[in-house]
Amino acid sequence: MLQRSKDNHLLFLLTVALAGWVVPGAGYFLLKETKRGTIILVTVVLTFCVGLYIGSIGVIDLDGAKPWYVAQMMNSPFVAILGHLAKGGAYGKPGEIAQIYTSIAGLLNLLCIVNAVYLGHQQVTQGTGDQQC
Repeated sequence: MLQRSKDNHLLFLLTVALAGWVVPGAGYFLLKETKRGTIILVTVVLTFCVGLYIGSIGVIDLDGAKPWYVAQMMNSPFVAILGHLAKGGAYGKPGEIAQIYTSIAGLLNLLCIVNAVYLGHQQVTQGTGDQQC
């Protein structure tokens, strides 16, 4: 029965991580941290949208900027759809600034996903009485 509990715990943490990737801040909503989830959702989406506004949808470029694309994909899997819609690239200073904005939004979301998984782990272990250091 203890093994089943650990499997459920792992499944819960994976669900928190996946939800936080699909919709920024959704992992916190699963943990009943609605204020934190709302702040993360607004911050990440607004930062990403400002980047798209500055440099257009062309900054999501799989072929020309793979490292930036990987960081941008941390926002949501929907970024891949936007990348397929934009078959060009954004060039010049606005394109570079926009890549930075959209990539920072993705990396910020990755940081929040890791934090939500950690908080989920803390809630489950403290709720069952298991103390781990």
